[in-house]
Amino acid sequence: MELHDVWFVLIAVLWTGYFFLEGFDFGVGVLTKLLARNRTEKRVLINTIGPVWDGNEVWLLSAGGATFAAFPEWYATLFSGFYLPLLLILVCLIVRGVAFEYRAKRPEENWQRNWEHAIFWCSLIPAFLWGVAFGNIVRGVKIDRHLEYVGNLGDLLNPYALLGGLVTLTLFTFHGAVFTALKTVGDIRERARRLALRVGLVTAVVALAFLLWTQAHSGNGRSVVALVVAVVALVAALVANQAGREGWSFALSGVTIVAAVAMLFLSLFPNVMPSTLDAGWSLTVSNASSSPYTLKIMTWCAGIATPIVLLYQGWTYWVFRKRIGTQHIAEAAH
Repeated sequence: MELHDVWFVLIAVLWTGYFFLEGFDFGVGVLTKLLARNRTEKRVLINTIGPVWDGNEVWLLSAGGATFAAFPEWYATLFSGFYLPLLLILVCLIVRGVAFEYRAKRPEENWQRNWEHAIFWCSLIPAFLWGVAFGNIVRGVKIDRHLEYVGNLGDLLNPYALLGGLVTLTLFTFHGAVFTALKTVGDIRERARRLALRVGLVTAVVALAFLLWTQAHSGNGRSVVALVVAVVALVAALVANQAGREGWSFALSGVTIVAAVAMLFLSLFPNVMPSTLDAGWSLTVSNASSSPYTLKIMTWCAGIATPIVLLYQGWTYWVFRKRIGTQHIAEAAH
């Protein structure tokens, strides 16, 4: 296996980790309107992800940085062709982070309500747009002989990519509902489990349609294995949720995300961005990669830094592992 193949796998792992972790906190952000009945319950939901949401975004920074360094042609074509949706995602992530920090800075109801709106919309929009972006990456876009994107925004809003957006939105919301049930106590926990069932059933329908479409379009023997794992894990997550086994349900919904993302990358390889104009103009792991020396240095750096990041983030989740409820919110306690 060449180093550019190794880095394709590592970038796939980084995106998988990002969607697994950021997926549930996007879902919790969406649930602030779908599940919470009052301001106290919204605080409970926000507090479940408060200690970890910013750490989850490290995976996005790592994935973007690794793509820039390992596959500069891929990075340049991707970020120029998908400029508007990626800019919208970036703006949402900035506003969302500010909303988490500023919401409780003032007691006025309008102030807190406006930041809660920001948390909801800036969770929902990226959750949808990431699916649209990756749907287009797998499907292929208009890339010319100079390896440059020559399409427009309308080309990105095709049925396959929009279905991909619905999949990530519903799957992340389900993942967030299961996480909420795992991290809370009392009535909100029971309602989260009931909502997880409803969202999970919708997710199963749209995800199955999208994955089957992906398999028919660009799948192979390896990707069909990932498809089966994703479907089985999602069904098992629904069963575990109904049985009140939130830990198993969360783990299995995570397996669903991991398998679904793995299927996309397995369907994509050895391309990184297929061209719909001419297959010979597609970006691949070989023609889009950096020099072998650059990849070698990156491999050594990743081998040193990655275990440290994993240990630190694992420790963070361990420290903030306990459940919370409305009784833990100061105003509710008095």
